[in-house]
Amino acid sequence: MSGIETAIRENNPALITYVTAGDPSLEDTEAYVHALDRGGADLIELGLPFSEPIAEGPTIQAAINRALEAGTTPESFFDLVADLETEAPLLVMTYYNMILQYGSEPDPEPFVERAAGAGLAGIIVPDLPAEEAGPLREACDEYGLDLVFIVAPTTGGERLDRIMSRATGFAYVQARLGTTGARANVSSATHESLARLEEYDVPKAVGFGVSKGEHATEIIEAGADGVIVGSALIDIIAESDTPAADLEAKARELKAGALEGVDAPEPEQP
Repeated sequence: MSGIETAIRENNPALITYVTAGDPSLEDTEAYVHALDRGGADLIELGLPFSEPIAEGPTIQAAINRALEAGTTPESFFDLVADLETEAPLLVMTYYNMILQYGSEPDPEPFVERAAGAGLAGIIVPDLPAEEAGPLREACDEYGLDLVFIVAPTTGGERLDRIMSRATGFAYVQARLGTTGARANVSSATHESLARLEEYDVPKAVGFGVSKGEHATEIIEAGADGVIVGSALIDIIAESDTPAADLEAKARELKAGALEGVDAPEPEQP
């Protein structure tokens, strides 16, 4: 098993957190990553900012804009990753154009090689269909990185089979249609998606809209192996006077909520 899959299976239910690198500065990001690590995050996604983040809602779009305005570049991102020391494995979440254009000519291999050298364990690319991921999949296999695919609530049939056969580390289960962003409740699509994915022997983690401990509880009760939280953490970074302390506390809340989902009693049979 890869380091990512091991982290999920050994810490099940896993807490996967996201922050945008460089929001509001790379130095701040380092402090925030360490806070999430202390708070119980089992995997940490770092967003490499891209100017056209089509999968993101207003919260993460604003964070990406702040990071770009602060001068975050792929090289400064990789330097940050190389300096980080965490218990939780680190992943990069970014868009395929950033990966493809990193080298001297369009090719994903230079980016993957640099990512592996910096210490990243995997890559999430929200705008890359599994059918077009062959070159990136090959590069990730060569350098030992996981390639995580996003499964939408509407994905099914042969396309779902292709995605799940090519995903490594875990499957990122999109809780609802639309873009990222904290929500007040868990979408019913989450339960339906997890039921549809039950037959596949790949860990499943649910994201898009998770913001509270009770959300984590419900998602784990529904059969997920992990929960993914991003926008709720970005809100803390943007609004809190003590973001590192509040991020650590939020991570503890979410991890505790996930664990409650495992310990929840089985529903009574009629």
